[in-house]
Amino acid sequence: SHALLHPCAPRALRVPSHRVPDWQAMEKKSKKMSKVDFDAICREIATGPIFIVPGRLNEYSSERKCMTAVTEMPSGTEYRTAPPGFSASQWEEFERDGIISIPDALSAEKIAHYRDALDRIAAKDPKFDPAETFARQNVAELDPSLADLIDHPRHVGFAYDIFGEQLKLHISQFFIRPPGMKNRNLWHPDGARAVPYGVFSPRLPLQIKIGYWLTDLPEANMGNLVVLPGSHRHQYVDQYDTHESILGELIVKARAGTMTIMNSSIWHRVEPNTSETVRKNIFYAYCPAWVTAADRVLSDPEWLQSLSREQRIIMRSYENSYSHAKPPASEFPLFLDRDTGSDHDEGTYPEHMQLHRRKRMTKAEQWVSQ
Repeated sequence: SHALLHPCAPRALRVPSHRVPDWQAMEKKSKKMSKVDFDAICREIATGPIFIVPGRLNEYSSERKCMTAVTEMPSGTEYRTAPPGFSASQWEEFERDGIISIPDALSAEKIAHYRDALDRIAAKDPKFDPAETFARQNVAELDPSLADLIDHPRHVGFAYDIFGEQLKLHISQFFIRPPGMKNRNLWHPDGARAVPYGVFSPRLPLQIKIGYWLTDLPEANMGNLVVLPGSHRHQYVDQYDTHESILGELIVKARAGTMTIMNSSIWHRVEPNTSETVRKNIFYAYCPAWVTAADRVLSDPEWLQSLSREQRIIMRSYENSYSHAKPPASEFPLFLDRDTGSDHDEGTYPEHMQLHRRKRMTKAEQWVSQ
């Protein structure tokens, strides 16, 4: 971890990793504080596991000239390389249709593993009604099996290709849709409605949704997801807030174990379930860090301590709201480049430029600029 070092206090200060101190505010206050006062604030937050402190704090000393926070990584610290993401053909399909499907992404063992997690959560919930649609949000915090999905290499590389170093979990949720359920979604896109994502980002998505399908849905009317391919480019659909069929719609007839990757701006709805099958699936949506999460404000600090470094970062649980736009220096790199193994783009900045202040191109940005 990075450490905050003071010339008069050589030991590394330790900051709880679930807290993100307001370092900008501390910089401003330090100009009016004595060294003793400043050290007292540092000691106040200096308990618990190591938190990586942002690169430089305001220069300061007893003469108010030369106190510097240095960023040194201890030997043995390793960063993960970004997991695989879109192939060229997958990206082309995703851009065109707004959704891609990857069959057999889950083994039979994993399907059962995740279904068991959903059943455990449902069994504990007094609102669970086996005859009606049951949905939960922020499910990553409800079961360790679902926490593992935050940064699972099976899918997180696809999200990283789009959102890069500011990747964030937007929402984690699941649905149980039994036969005869009446609560099902009308035609809609995800995200903002009054001023949709497409107003600001007409080509690249501001949210993508990873779907894991845990039951076989070989036919229509099984509570299937229905999408309108290519509609992520359109902000108006006449059938909005209805269940009416649209020419060209696609009823997703997924086998158990299928993974879907969807632009959240695509128009979609849910079929009725007249079968004898209970539809079960999981959705994990991702976005840039500066887009508001849909299922939480802050995560439980104790739970965050159970996560890996990458999982904690992707949850983006910040006490200082500005950190969503400018995350702490400790959170860079999230991943190393999968092709070069580097933590930065070569030849773009002078060597003195700190990592968290450097722009890194995303894979999607590279593809659309070609």
